[in-house]
Amino acid sequence: MKSLIINFTPTGIIPRKEHTPYIPISPEEIIEQVHQAYELGITVVHLHAREANGDASYKATIYRPILEGLRKHCPKLVLGVSLSGRNFSEFEKRSEVLALQPDMGSLTLGSLNFMKQASLNAPDMIQRLLEKMDDYGVNPELECFDMGMINYAKYLISKQMIHPPYYFNLLVGNIATAQADLLQIGLMIKELPNASYWALGGIGSFQQVANSIAIACGGGVRIGLEDNIWQDAEKTQLASNHSLLERIHQLAAIAERPIQSPESFGKAGFYNKKVHTNN
Repeated sequence: MKSLIINFTPTGIIPRKEHTPYIPISPEEIIEQVHQAYELGITVVHLHAREANGDASYKATIYRPILEGLRKHCPKLVLGVSLSGRNFSEFEKRSEVLALQPDMGSLTLGSLNFMKQASLNAPDMIQRLLEKMDDYGVNPELECFDMGMINYAKYLISKQMIHPPYYFNLLVGNIATAQADLLQIGLMIKELPNASYWALGGIGSFQQVANSIAIACGGGVRIGLEDNIWQDAEKTQLASNHSLLERIHQLAAIAERPIQSPESFGKAGFYNKKVHTNN
């Protein structure tokens, strides 16, 4: 059976300590929880940095100790960073972390609305981020919330701005985009270009539904407190990153899906091209 990509999303932008004590905020907390996840078994990590007060941060000075700590304690792990447009609109801020040469950088392929906030991703911004990623050897972590974003990925491929292999996060369950519906998910998967790796993530209570569908149909999963802070759909028990990952491992074992190792994923084309070439 095809190995299972686990894309671990420990922090995100929204959850704060007042929402859940389990969310890692400081670099030390993030390193510790990612290291625990690495020991349990994950493939790639999708990192967000936070200021000391819990606010989202774009600053390379905060990302640096996180990346350095993970390179030390999780040497094979594929390290991805957020280039989100939800809190910062300036190209210089969104792209600052790329100079640290992570393996991957997130790239949402269009603008969208969340429940209380917009994420702005104009075509010019997307293409400038891709150009800077290429300068630093960073691979795009393509984030698609609907069919139109997949179509835009194909346009960028036709312009040779994205090169194979491709990695897609398909995100469902957000109020204003694709839903955790078998038909919508199936159409998104069908439209992915050849040479694509993909993981399915669900927002909030749709996380377990999306992960279960992905495991059953041969895809990867995106899992972590960034997307969902609850262990159950009724929201009676707060989850930890570890408890969410343990459940994924249980489901993977039932489906006889071995976890894809970070090293095999990285060597498939997702390690930073310049860092790993130089090493």
